[in-house]
Amino acid sequence: MTETSTNSSAGRKPIRVWVDGCFDMMHFGHANALRQARAMGDYLVVGVHSDAEVESNKGPCVMKEDERYAAVAACKWVDEVVKDAPYVTTLEMLDAYDIDFVVHGDDITTAADGTDCYQLVKDAGRYKECRRTVGISTTELVGRMLLVSRDHHIRGPRSGRSPIQGVDESAVADFSQGAKAAGVMTGIAHYLSTSKKIIQFSSGRDPLPGDRVVYVDGAFDLFHTGHIEFFRKARELGDYLLVGVHDDQTVNAVKGGNFPVMNLQERVLGVLQCRYVDEVIIGAPFSVTKDVLEDVYHVDAVVHGASDQPLDIDGADPYALPKAKAIYHEVEHPRLDLTTTAIIERIIENRHVYIARQARKAKKALAEAEAEQREKELKAAFHA
Repeated sequence: MTETSTNSSAGRKPIRVWVDGCFDMMHFGHANALRQARAMGDYLVVGVHSDAEVESNKGPCVMKEDERYAAVAACKWVDEVVKDAPYVTTLEMLDAYDIDFVVHGDDITTAADGTDCYQLVKDAGRYKECRRTVGISTTELVGRMLLVSRDHHIRGPRSGRSPIQGVDESAVADFSQGAKAAGVMTGIAHYLSTSKKIIQFSSGRDPLPGDRVVYVDGAFDLFHTGHIEFFRKARELGDYLLVGVHDDQTVNAVKGGNFPVMNLQERVLGVLQCRYVDEVIIGAPFSVTKDVLEDVYHVDAVVHGASDQPLDIDGADPYALPKAKAIYHEVEHPRLDLTTTAIIERIIENRHVYIARQARKAKKALAEAEAEQREKELKAAFHA
């Protein structure tokens, strides 16, 4: 693994930790929970629920189960993925994988019948909590797409282009009026990143002498398995993967609409959690420059996807320099069909389903918050 737990010591049984969840649209909030859980032990096992389990307990997922399994497996703090894990965590499942304890965020998660999914584990004394990342959730991201808003962008000059590129604007017109038109839980939250969080997610390692450095760049919005497969293939061409992430204004100027769905800070953290990534340039220029190729590290290869050939806003080829230096390469991967636009289209095509899901989740979240408050009051009374 890329991070060694401080709990590890010779001569004792490794501490095996379990985390489970849907991990729909696997984002940096999920990754941060996995990072914290991994730091509590030596080996992290992550159970991922199937589509059927999630559908019956919480509503439809945006990402399919195979996509969610792959996204979790690509997180650098994960040692093992268990597919089709039960929605309610059982002691039998923990024993089957020799698990010492379960880690979950500091909020209550309930099953379809309203019971606490971790009550059995709590009663057995095999439950620990980590801090939930405020300002990001799958529900929040779905809400952004339903609203077709740019309010989550880091402020700067705005593009005058309006519809989402590649998506039928008539399909989203009724969601452009704000939270009232779209229903509950579609407001915009703002995640505020810190230098500490970036350091926690960074590998902290430079290329070794003789390492072949590979550079890739992009928006990497709604980080998904298409991005993961691209990084994996690019990493195979060298020893060290340097990723340039474009800022919000650059992405919006090139793609238009409300792109990017996630702001620069959020997208950087999503990229950094991937096990194939070694370092990130934050706010990289859209066109590859001499500074990119020489000032950070000496870049030996520039890699781009074979199916995507965007031009800069001035119409120039952004890869003209690496092509002239004969260090430009194109790669294909098995998930070329999965793009950020394709994910947005899933939401738009089933918008009424997702609005209903947002409403159900709001009601469920309220009940969970009330249960959480009752649990805190009981704990306080017990320790009084």
